[in-house]
Amino acid sequence: MDKLVNIVLVGPMGSGKTSVGRRLACVLKRDFFDTDFEIVARTGVAIDYIFDVEGEEGFRQREMQMLKDLCNIPNIVIATGGGIVIKAENRELLKNHFAVYLSSSVEQLVKRTDKSKSRPLLEQSSNREQTIRDLLSAREDFYQSVANVVIDTTSKKLYAIISEIKKAASK
Repeated sequence: MDKLVNIVLVGPMGSGKTSVGRRLACVLKRDFFDTDFEIVARTGVAIDYIFDVEGEEGFRQREMQMLKDLCNIPNIVIATGGGIVIKAENRELLKNHFAVYLSSSVEQLVKRTDKSKSRPLLEQSSNREQTIRDLLSAREDFYQSVANVVIDTTSKKLYAIISEIKKAASK
């Protein structure tokens, strides 16, 4: 794999993008960035605050700019927010990098996001499982369209997921 090409992790919230990305970057000796963390660092406020003040569209604009900025840095691992694939501009940008779609079962996603208090789209919902199903249904084709490889993270250990990504990236 070209050392200058970034590895970008996409997938729904709770699929493991941040955990996998941190470990993958460590193994590959690359820097790691998470678009959500970088937005918080840049703005100085939490994601849910941005959603409250600017709405989802305001957040998506910030997310798009952050992805552009990060994609200009060579040889890094990027974990993205679950909705990054909504915007066509982001999908085009992702296709220029090695995109890994981390998929997971709805049950696993519900379990992994159960205790989270920082997911605005889930916080507004009275039925988390249905919200996750709806988001997956709306975004699945987008995830598939940008992915160089799809890896199901359901019930897999971190090292097994890292191994699959390394194998796919070395082809």
